[in-house]
Amino acid sequence: MFESLSIAVLLPCYNEASTIGRVVREFKAALPTASIHVFDNNSTDGTALQAMLAGATVVRERRQGKGHVVRRMFADIDADIYLMADGDGTYSPADAEDLIRTLITEQADMVVGTRRNIRNDAGRQGHAFGNTLFNFLYRSIFGTDFSDIFSGYRVFSRRFVKSFPAISAGFEIETEMSVHASRLKLPVNELELDYGRRPEGSHSKLSTFRDGAKILWMFAMLMKETRPFTFFGLISLAFMAASLTFMTPVLIEYFHTGLVPRMPTWVLSMVLLLTSIMMFTAGLILDSVSRARTEQLRLHYTATDRRSARETTGEKAAAPQRRAHRRGSDAA
Repeated sequence: MFESLSIAVLLPCYNEASTIGRVVREFKAALPTASIHVFDNNSTDGTALQAMLAGATVVRERRQGKGHVVRRMFADIDADIYLMADGDGTYSPADAEDLIRTLITEQADMVVGTRRNIRNDAGRQGHAFGNTLFNFLYRSIFGTDFSDIFSGYRVFSRRFVKSFPAISAGFEIETEMSVHASRLKLPVNELELDYGRRPEGSHSKLSTFRDGAKILWMFAMLMKETRPFTFFGLISLAFMAASLTFMTPVLIEYFHTGLVPRMPTWVLSMVLLLTSIMMFTAGLILDSVSRARTEQLRLHYTATDRRSARETTGEKAAAPQRRAHRRGSDAA
């Protein structure tokens, strides 16, 4: 079914020597025509060697962090369809065909393999709770397109990959992908899949509190960039509430006595009020800027060819032959 399409399997890895060989071999068996690319992110345990022995193309990315790896993968690899998974063996390569078929039949730009048994296999209960909490926050802020924004098992169209302005440095990159799709209202889909346990010798690289703080910061930054009126509006309301808190006792006393004995409190309330007005104004202005940026991103997305350069070049090369054939048919 996929023989006419060039498929690239992208596996970002950091110290996954115990699993990467098996993962590569299983993807080669599941997608015989696909090219397997392992991007090694400064591993120290022989991950790159195991990937090469299994038959994958290995590229080293020295900037630490999954975001840097994804940015490099999307820039360097040219294909019709991109499948991204982790190298730890928690995602089943047998599900790859279903993900790709869903992308094609639904004519989507991204299909996310949501994790069915994440509570059993998240490694620590804190990870499972954080996953639920952040998914709830995502749906509250950015929309209801996704139910598992942290899934690393995804399939993309070429148009998505080549128009995605990856900014994140770490594993927050999945959140950025989801926000990008929601922001531009791209056709996306989800497919619920089983989520496996890490095998013996493989350990999670996530830290519950440190990485949770990074995700919260990422949410705030993405909200500032994509929904600035809401972001600065909330800050404006906070300053307005503080201003009224300090202002009200002074006004009550002024209406009773005609005096303002607590001048520093009054000045502070005025400063907070002016700050509130400034935040509200900034939100209005930046909302217009954000809309213009979204329009530009959308235009860039629609201008990107869904097919790879290889396929487009092949069609251009075949075009003169087709025209000559038509002229011959017309002459006959």
